[in-house]
Amino acid sequence: MATNVSEKQVMVVGVDDSEFSLYALHWTLDHLLSPASNSTFKLVLCHAKPTVSASVGFVGPGAAEVLPIVDADLKRTAAKITDNAKEICKNKSVNDVVVDVVEGDPRNVLCEAVEKHHASVLVVGSHGYGALKRAVLGSVSDYCAHHAHCSVMIVKKPKPKH
Repeated sequence: MATNVSEKQVMVVGVDDSEFSLYALHWTLDHLLSPASNSTFKLVLCHAKPTVSASVGFVGPGAAEVLPIVDADLKRTAAKITDNAKEICKNKSVNDVVVDVVEGDPRNVLCEAVEKHHASVLVVGSHGYGALKRAVLGSVSDYCAHHAHCSVMIVKKPKPKH
């Protein structure tokens, strides 16, 4: 929490390549960080880059040649995701942005980013899974809501009306 009126609080926004994450970023920029609102937040965009071992389902002959290629691809993907997120911020005239790319499980990476940056708020998107899918796949937003040491805002993309 900010101790000085002139010191900005930190807001961490989890970003990945999903439409839900991008919606959450757009929503946050439009509602909480617009230049007109004279925001009191410094924005940290946090991306969890998968580990090579989590991305490669085999270990055996030839792995030594494949792992560096997979790692380079994961780094390119992370750069593409964060560059896109920074561009979205720039287009909304939000320039006080820090990018944090950390290797690991998104649940842990986001909660650790809250601690590292002393964040007051964590913003994550929601896929809108039902209870069964959430139980099987795990929910980053649910985990963060229970484990992050700050307020957590879960931004849900509205479902289209039929």
